[in-house]
Amino acid sequence: MANNQKDTIIHSKKQGNTGKFMLENKKSVAFIGGAIVALALLYIGYQQFYLAPRAEKAINEMFKAEEYVAVDSLTDRAIKGDGSYPGFEKIAEEYSSTKSANLANAYLGGLYLQKGQFQKAIDALGSYSSTGSPVIDPLVMGMLGDAYTELKDYDHAITYYKKASSRSDNSFTAPLFLKKLGLVYEEQKDFKSAANAYNKIKENYPNSYEASVIDEYIARAEARSDK
Repeated sequence: MANNQKDTIIHSKKQGNTGKFMLENKKSVAFIGGAIVALALLYIGYQQFYLAPRAEKAINEMFKAEEYVAVDSLTDRAIKGDGSYPGFEKIAEEYSSTKSANLANAYLGGLYLQKGQFQKAIDALGSYSSTGSPVIDPLVMGMLGDAYTELKDYDHAITYYKKASSRSDNSFTAPLFLKKLGLVYEEQKDFKSAANAYNKIKENYPNSYEASVIDEYIARAEARSDK
């Protein structure tokens, strides 16, 4: 997936507010889409821990919604179901407190985010409870940051991008969310903090994709911080 991802900065006054932040972060959008599909694979590893009958029933009903995510994550069948099998909305509601419902909330948040339904994404992701997963937990925090950014609630976006970048110290997710953190700081005209976020990528994750393109971001933020 990484080989096909490109990071393109788009400057256009003609763009609307919806999706503007994501258009500047095509690589991260591709990451979100891929990560949502990857959740279906990660879920297999969880199944052995669900022992209660109620939880087992939720597991049995999850597979079809996950299948729809893999086929086309932008259709409503994964969210609403298809009449024969429930979607993630019903699973999250009917099997609350189970691990299946918790994971369904992560799916829902990602799907709503892709569809541009940012408040719904926040509501679903806010219902997710941390599991200690080094993959899913930071992804959920990062998607919350994306949703709040789209709603121009930059203070909350900063909070969640900080959490996302610190939850998993690796050269993929951490620099990705540090870059987003820097972009939000730039939106707030806090160019010094933006430069600090970008420099962390260069210093701590020199082999990451973000590090290979971060010099121009650092230069831009530092130049503006001196004004």
